[in-house]
Amino acid sequence: MGGSALLHDGRLALLVIFAVTQICYFGSMLVTVYFYSRPVDLVRPEDLPGRHAAYPPVLLFYPVLRELEETMRTTFLALDNIDYPRDRYRIVAIPNHDDHETIASLRRLQASFPWLEVLTIPATSDPSWNVVWDQWELNPKVYWWHVGKRAGVRDLPPKKTRQLVYAFYRLCPPGAEDTLISYIDADSAPPPNYFLLGAAGAASFDVVQLTNVAGNVLRSWASTFHGFDHMCWDASMYQHMTAHGKHPYYVLGKGLFFRSSDLHAFGGFHPWLTIEDPEVGMRLWTNGRRLGVVTQPLVEEVPRTFRQGVTQRKRWVCGFFQSLGSPLTQMGMTAGQRFRARLNLVPCLSLLINPLGLAVGIWILQQTIAGHRPEDLPLTVLSAVNIVAAVVIMGFNWVNACRVSGLVLGRRRDRLRFALRVNPLFVMLYWLFWSVSLVIGIQMFLRDKGLVWERTEKVDANHDLVRVLELADQEHSRQEVHLPR
Repeated sequence: MGGSALLHDGRLALLVIFAVTQICYFGSMLVTVYFYSRPVDLVRPEDLPGRHAAYPPVLLFYPVLRELEETMRTTFLALDNIDYPRDRYRIVAIPNHDDHETIASLRRLQASFPWLEVLTIPATSDPSWNVVWDQWELNPKVYWWHVGKRAGVRDLPPKKTRQLVYAFYRLCPPGAEDTLISYIDADSAPPPNYFLLGAAGAASFDVVQLTNVAGNVLRSWASTFHGFDHMCWDASMYQHMTAHGKHPYYVLGKGLFFRSSDLHAFGGFHPWLTIEDPEVGMRLWTNGRRLGVVTQPLVEEVPRTFRQGVTQRKRWVCGFFQSLGSPLTQMGMTAGQRFRARLNLVPCLSLLINPLGLAVGIWILQQTIAGHRPEDLPLTVLSAVNIVAAVVIMGFNWVNACRVSGLVLGRRRDRLRFALRVNPLFVMLYWLFWSVSLVIGIQMFLRDKGLVWERTEKVDANHDLVRVLELADQEHSRQEVHLPR
């Protein structure tokens, strides 16, 4: 009779959904525990070479697309404070040849920042691209050039990766002195010791990655939650992906350093993916290159609206799905390595089941209060474990985010405002909203979209913060000068 009633009123179907969501939650919790159990490889700033002449040369690329001049000026103000031997680095902006307004802005900015170089990226039909085609033809690691439906295709999509490919092969030919290659976004504000950290990391690691923190976390409610994303992942779980070289890692798309010899050996950047971050990191890992993480962050700007956040995050989702399919086999991963690589997406994918899990969980709670006890099944213990684990993880994320917010929020009342905004209830609602980006991103992957650069709008949101940090650094330098000996 009880079973017939369950079947008749649909509760059996809800119980099945409840079981599936709880099992999926439990699986995602295990993956989270797995990541946090991995060891961490951190860069030690004291590993710098003893002599300035021994510092590795650094080539910083600045890919831009239709950027506000003031946004770029703020980034250049941060770069103007770089503490590194001037003859050991180059900073090169790489706009597309037809992005006339951005090129004009860069030319004007060169008057204030004479160290800035500008290299315009021509159409792929230009003969200057032959250096790329010739290098790729000789390199079997460039698997997208040799196999697949786009093998040998020269009409690369107009996006950030195309700019990086051209600039790398044009400015850093093989056989030259080994150089550290770095790139940042239009809104990035690296710390003054950015190149020093890259040089120190290169003494022990092959890839060096700085974490990111949003400088405009209180500009809007949307920017608060988008900044919270970085605090939960970049400043917390990501560093465990180093894992003494035992786990396939990805990079964060800015604020990182590669060895030029490695990029030459393994083919540079894959141009046919929505984002280059996952694939290039995993390809370097497959070829034995280790990652070291710098805990000192690079300041960036996050989207001010939820709609802009979806635009950005759907690209992330699409790019990860593209990278975790056939590229893993083509770059040489074994079955076990491919499995571990795909775990990288599990924490994000788990947000997709939140809507069902929350709705059915409310129904279960209502039934329990009414005395029907439909959860009186073996799932009871599993549900209790999931609830406790969810509370612990959310609590940890909240505490960590409040700690990291102090890097960009100097006043206590601002940190309190941020802490109140990212309370567990609001965060859960935001994580439900993530399902929009996930669904659109998966759809983009299935339809082979995302090849054209759909930029995230930058509005110079960190203008004031960068100047505050600049003054603080100058004051710190003055105090160091007057320290008693």
